Amino acid sequence: MSWSFGVWSKWQKCSSNVRNTIYGNVLTQIGLGIFMVIYNFYIRELGYPDQLNGKVISMTALATALILIPAGLFSDKFGRKKLILFGIILTGCSLITRSLIEPALFLVGAAFVTGLTQALIQVSMIPILAENSLPKQRIQLFALHSGLMTAANVIGNLSGGVMTDIFGTVFTPIFSIRLTLIVGAVIFLLGIVPIGRIDEKISRNQTVKKELQVNILRKLKNQKASVKIITLFAIAQLVIGLGSGLVIPYLNLYFADRFQATNSSIGFIIALGQAATAIAMFIGPAVVRKIGEVKAVVFLQMASLPFLLLTAFTNNLILATIGFLFRQALMNAGNPIQMSLMMGKVDNSVKGFANSVNQMVFQLGWAFMGPISMGLVATYGAYHGYAFVFSITCILYFIASTYFYFVFKSINNDHTVLVEKGEDTKVS
Repeated sequence: MSWSFGVWSKWQKCSSNVRNTIYGNVLTQIGLGIFMVIYNFYIRELGYPDQLNGKVISMTALATALILIPAGLFSDKFGRKKLILFGIILTGCSLITRSLIEPALFLVGAAFVTGLTQALIQVSMIPILAENSLPKQRIQLFALHSGLMTAANVIGNLSGGVMTDIFGTVFTPIFSIRLTLIVGAVIFLLGIVPIGRIDEKISRNQTVKKELQVNILRKLKNQKASVKIITLFAIAQLVIGLGSGLVIPYLNLYFADRFQATNSSIGFIIALGQAATAIAMFIGPAVVRKIGEVKAVVFLQMASLPFLLLTAFTNNLILATIGFLFRQALMNAGNPIQMSLMMGKVDNSVKGFANSVNQMVFQLGWAFMGPISMGLVATYGAYHGYAFVFSITCILYFIASTYFYFVFKSINNDHTVLVEKGEDTKVS
């Protein structure tokens, strides 16, 4: 109860911009959670092989990677609110389109469009929270935001599986899946309501407004320390993205293929994983207070690896679920810590650019690894195929965590804060 009141007290102190940003993102994440937990099965139900699922994931990630940096620059120059609203409307429409079309070429093309438009939202969420909070608030704010987004995904994942099975008692399998996807897209579109209430005039100080008019090349040249930090973070995120792209988009297929789980069961398991992640994200700040930001990220990521291997090699659904839950929670618990660390070390004028680069390289990992993952599963089967991809992911995560520790341990000691402007101004 004390912890709950503490969280509620911090929430009450957040500015209206922060609350509306989070409200809008909760709605989009619920809708996306419904859509994504079922969409792989939609492609299967149309009669296509799993390799098409790999192409769809790959094209979505590739499109996001291609547009993230331009989107980040637009976000810095023209404002977060406009880009988020534009992204929600276009992404929602693309999700509805993907729920109705059937030709393989159109499925891949529509996925590419979703990747482009969704990036407009992704690049602006973290910077708008950073611009409306003090540096000392950010670790807890990002943890709260990540936890709530994960909780929204829980609702979406669970609802998606249950809705599909309920609709399946009345309609054909393909129509029940399609109806669930459309419901998810409509909920996603509702996110425009709270985002429309954001008052962007108070989200940036005058110094930052002047900086945003500076040519981007000159801006980056003047922010060499920030560019260095962005590059080092990007290397770590690329390796994580390569590992993540092998397994995360296909966890629903993993449980269906290896254990013949129902849609409701899969939705419930993935929802549990998101719930565990939400809880772990709230624990993250406490770990930071004990051992520091860098060590906390590395500890949480390394602790997830044994559970990843458990999921890879077990034939028992309960053990697979336990392994999945702990891996999901521990690996993702470090994300808000990393975001806070990066946002605290780069100048306000390049926060959007930093966030877009970070996400771009992660998406490149997904784009590259998607076809490889489904190719291995198709070649080696539901046991050995998934065992291979999970094991490769484990190796990549280990490399990324080791790199992160040795690189950022020294940086954290030498450069507590690299930003020169805007960080000490309250902009609520």
